Order: sequence, then C-alpha cells, then structure tokens
Amino acid sequence: MTPDDALPVSKVLVVDDSRMVRASIIKHIRSRFEVREESDGETGWEALVVDPSIQLVLTDIGMPRLDGFGLLQRIRASRVQRIADIPVVIISGDEDDEARARALKLGANDFLAKGASPTELIARLDSLVRLAHARRELDESRAALAKQSPVDPVSGLATPSYLNHHAEQEMALARRHQGDISVMVVDIDHYEQLVEWHGTHVAELITRKLSKILSTKVRREDTVSQLGTSRFAVLSPSTDLIGCCAFALRLQRAMEKLVMTYREERIRISVTIGVSSSAVDGMSTVGHLIETASKRVDQGAAMGGNRVIADTGEVDQAMVDRSLKQVTSIDHALLQLRLGATDEVASRLPDIIATLYPLLQLVESHLHCGLPLVQLKQYEKGSGADNDDLEGTRTSI
Repeated sequence: MTPDDALPVSKVLVVDDSRMVRASIIKHIRSRFEVREESDGETGWEALVVDPSIQLVLTDIGMPRLDGFGLLQRIRASRVQRIADIPVVIISGDEDDEARARALKLGANDFLAKGASPTELIARLDSLVRLAHARRELDESRAALAKQSPVDPVSGLATPSYLNHHAEQEMALARRHQGDISVMVVDIDHYEQLVEWHGTHVAELITRKLSKILSTKVRREDTVSQLGTSRFAVLSPSTDLIGCCAFALRLQRAMEKLVMTYREERIRISVTIGVSSSAVDGMSTVGHLIETASKRVDQGAAMGGNRVIADTGEVDQAMVDRSLKQVTSIDHALLQLRLGATDEVASRLPDIIATLYPLLQLVESHLHCGLPLVQLKQYEKGSGADNDDLEGTRTSI
C-alpha cells in the first residue's frame, strides 16, 4: 500500500458477549483500525445510532438481548442511510453453512470464522472499508448530479430537490387560481419483516416494483419521488382531497391483491397511504403537506397498516362514494380543465352532468337546439365506476 492509497484510520465496532474474544480481535486489528467494543447486539445498536464515525461492524451471532442476526436485520432495515449501508461482518466460532447462508441473505457483507488468521481478518476488513469508502464517494457524486437533474439516476423518479422546486411552482399556481394541490405519501408495510424473511436484495426489488407501479399509474401532471427506503411521495396538482383519497384506495387495494414472485417464491405486500390537501391542511408549503401526509402514514402504521389515512382518520370506499355524490362544483371543474387536469374531470362526468342537467333542460326548452338529453340522462345514471387498471394478480420481480 502506498501513502497515496492509504485511507484515514477507520473505526470498527466489535460486538461480542465474550470479553476475551473482543480482546483478541482488538489485539489483532488495532494496528490498522480504531476500535469500539460492545457486549451485545442491543448496546451495539445504540453505539451505531449515537456514533456516526463507526464505518464497519464486526459481530458475533450468539449474544444476549439481541443476537448478531437481529442486529444485522435492524441495521439493514434502518431508515438512517449511513446505518443501513454500513458494512457488516459476521464472525462465528461455528462454520455452519446454514448460519452463513442466513447471514448473507440478511445482508451481511462477509462471514468469518473466529479462528481466522490476523492477516486474513485485517485484509477482509480493509477491503470492505475501501469498498464502503468508494461507495460513499459514488453516492456523493450521484447526489451532486441529482441536485442538477430532475430525475434520480437510480430510481428514475423525480429527485427530492426537483419535487420541492416543482411543488412550490404548483403551489403558487394553486394560490393564484384558488385551486387544490394534494400529496399522497405511500409506505410499504412491515418493511423490516420483508428484509428478515426475504433478504435485503429482494426487499429492494419490491421497492423498485412499487416505484414502477407509481410512476406508470399516476397522471402525466403528477410527480413521484422516493423519500426513503420504502416511502414515496406523489404530488397531485389540481386534485382535491377526495380525488386523491379515491386513487389512494385503488392503489391500496391493488397492492393488497398483487402477488409478486422471486425464484418461485410468492410474496405479498401491503401499503399504508397518508393523504393531505392544501384546501384542508393549509397553503403554507408543500413541505408542510408532505410532513402532514407522512405523519398520517405513521398513524396508519400504528393501527396495523394496509389503510388510507386523511385528516379525519381512516378513509374507506363508502366515505369516498358519499363525498363524490355531493353536488359537484362546476367552477372547480372548469378550473381543472384550464389547468390541464382533463382526466380528473372526466372521472367525475356523471356527477357533473347530474349537476348541469336542470340547466341543460332549460336551455333545450328555450332554444330547441337538439341537446341529447336522453343520452345524457342515461349517462348520468351510470355507475361512473373507474376502470381500475391498477389491479393485477401476479407479477415477477
């Protein structure tokens, strides 16, 4: 290793319930690494949370309170990116193939026997630290690029910075025209369990699948961005709270019915969705609307997940249907047309026709211009049900 290749001294967290084992490991690696030691997975986790300088975790499997598998699972499911991405090496006195396979499935970067030589131990740790350093540099470069680009190069969705910029423009437009703007925050339920049951790689594939569904099913004028590992935001201009709740319910039902397959393994998921609207929650900022919708997601998750939450609590189809049957605002429909939200208006045509029908009758009685009142009356009485193209039964990830 040349001086130019040398990295700053990295801190390794050693987690093992045996003081002698910890002392032996530290003796072998202290010439190359700074070391912090903890006696079980729970204190190891607490150290990770409070100490951002830790760059690698070396953990035993069998420990009290929280074992190595539990610590690894908690790390990979963390919503704090620096923790979720940290390299983890499982070190065990048992060369059990099943334990090795489980560790790698949960996202371990390496698996070492406690009898490994000091040279091998240092080489493995050094390699992982270098890889993590290169990954951080790549992530920083990607983040810098994302700030200048409207599209995230990994997810293909709008970057958070573009979402905020575009959202404030839409909010200003809504203020000028007294229109609505709604936000939907979508979160995959029990993501930590997905990681535990199917592994980090499969959980990430499920997240990508949801991002693809969202990006292809929203309207052209909507904007989708990924807020976190399992959480997305959808910005919907010219959409009121009821319209956003109606779409959220369709998405929730579709995900509930969807069966994903990975290497012949059938996987089902559900989502919890929080909805906010400028008309109900205020016109302050889009950040406020996203934060409000996110809190409603957390509320729904605390209730068990797989539900839609708005300002008054859980939303069901009966509530949406009752609201949609109320008198439709023609002024609002015309505003939506001017702003280009034709799909939103088209979805409410039966209600709009029902509102306008007395006026159309009066026009026809005075002008005799041949308005198709019979056909309009029949369309008004139609169910107006959506052709729910969100729903599927089976898809491969």
